[in-house]
Amino acid sequence: MNRVPAPLLALAAMVSVQLGAAIAKTRFDEVGSVGAATLRLVIGAVVLALVVRPRVRHWTRQQWLGAIALGLALGGMNVFIYMAFASIPIGVAVTIEFLGPLALSLVHTRRWRDVLWAVLALAGVVLLGVGPAAVTAVGGVVFAVLAAVCWAGYIVMNRHVGATIPGVDGLAVSMLVAMLVSLPFGLRSAVDGVVREPVLLLVFGGVAVLSSVLPYALEMLALRRMPTRVFGVLQSLGPAIAALAGLLILHEALALLEVVALACVTAASVGVTLSARRGRGGRTGGADPVP
Repeated sequence: MNRVPAPLLALAAMVSVQLGAAIAKTRFDEVGSVGAATLRLVIGAVVLALVVRPRVRHWTRQQWLGAIALGLALGGMNVFIYMAFASIPIGVAVTIEFLGPLALSLVHTRRWRDVLWAVLALAGVVLLGVGPAAVTAVGGVVFAVLAAVCWAGYIVMNRHVGATIPGVDGLAVSMLVAMLVSLPFGLRSAVDGVVREPVLLLVFGGVAVLSSVLPYALEMLALRRMPTRVFGVLQSLGPAIAALAGLLILHEALALLEVVALACVTAASVGVTLSARRGRGGRTGGADPVP
């Protein structure tokens, strides 16, 4: 892996996430959108817990509350975005979801030029709002917005947990909490689907690897050898990669307005990332993984 360029590892992580999402959507007819999210979370949480074996015996109340809050955000993000996938194209859903971390970045800036990026992002939102997907499936847009809010919460809590709990023990516990969040809503449809078609366990095992295990590992390797500024710019390609995965695997073609909106949000994200990192003196360090 050391011979593979770090930016390529970061791109591979994003491609892996969106491929996993697209593959999961191909099985919505068998298990439903929430059932698919539940299967992914259950398999991912169990595998991570077995590998990490988090040591929680001496955790403080603050550490437990942080891990639980992170798990709630993580569970909500996964469930809501899969519910959005059920009625709108993946590219549109991920573009809307991406507004969560983008808005969080804008809130923490104090530079006048960032107003321009905010206006560009707002233009993308307006274009998505009048696009065919939003007009015909308002519910899907609402779920994507809720996923965006959860993603912003995930970023805030991930930083907190990372600062108070060593290693990835906090993430492992949070994954278990996220799994518990999804069970009341998706367990029945997930079990019914697996009973009818046991091969779904293998399919969603692959989805869990593609959407959680593999990208997390690749991002960690990439961040050891590249500045977070560059990593953040590359992450801004997420909506475009999602749209491409939706087109290739699900044959979801986006309308012109939706493509322009995607470009606006991506450009705003790149601009905010570059502006914020310059304002911090180009420091390097960790970044928040996208689950």
